[in-house]
Amino acid sequence: MVNCIFAVCPQPLPGREQLIQSRIIAHRGVYDNRKVFENTLAALSAVADSGVWGIEFDVRWTNDRVPVVFHDRNLSRVFGADRDINRLNLAEIKASFSLIPTLEEIIRACGQKLHLMIEIKEEQFSDPDYHRRVIKGLLAHLTPVVDYHVISLKPDMFKFLDFLPQNTFLPIAEINVPSMSEIALKEKYQGLLGHYLMMTDAYLQKHRRNDQKVGTGFVNSRNCFFRELNRGVTWIFSKNALRLQKLRDRMLREF
Repeated sequence: MVNCIFAVCPQPLPGREQLIQSRIIAHRGVYDNRKVFENTLAALSAVADSGVWGIEFDVRWTNDRVPVVFHDRNLSRVFGADRDINRLNLAEIKASFSLIPTLEEIIRACGQKLHLMIEIKEEQFSDPDYHRRVIKGLLAHLTPVVDYHVISLKPDMFKFLDFLPQNTFLPIAEINVPSMSEIALKEKYQGLLGHYLMMTDAYLQKHRRNDQKVGTGFVNSRNCFFRELNRGVTWIFSKNALRLQKLRDRMLREF
């Protein structure tokens, strides 16, 4: 209902500079979960030649401690199988759910071509030092902030990536915007992410005053896109990223 309201509520046209500065991010890639599935190589690499600035994807770990790209803990919603990622080893995943890519495969395909918004899901690591070394190795040829950010609903997960500078991290707020805002400010992260409805103008101004940036998600319509550009939102996450990018590019040609 909220999306429908914002989709039909007219917004002023953004200016040229606002369009140029926009950073559109394809949320889990381009997919319909019928022919192309979210967080797969097909969904994420499809963004590469579109002009879209970045991709967002989720990282979980297999039973044999390999990071793979998948959103849910369980495979049932996407693949119809009641199996947990962390109870399967990589060989089992590749044999039965071959569309699920490893983090290494996504970085190889998309790294330095697209900005990577890497969402770390909450996990209980049996060997945090090992997991840290794996991620550090995979990211070694990329530059933090320039090539990627690490994002999470659980900022405590950032602690095991202590080899990265603080401005690499972006916590994601749900309805807990006040507490997540304070964490972002206290820890000197680069900013804060959240739903466009929850990220009020007051929070945008607060973080700007502290030299931080704000990104909003679920921006899937023309009018909502214009609203976020006019508010000065830095990162715009969308499941309709290609459509928004085409709109942005067309408007820039018409200026």
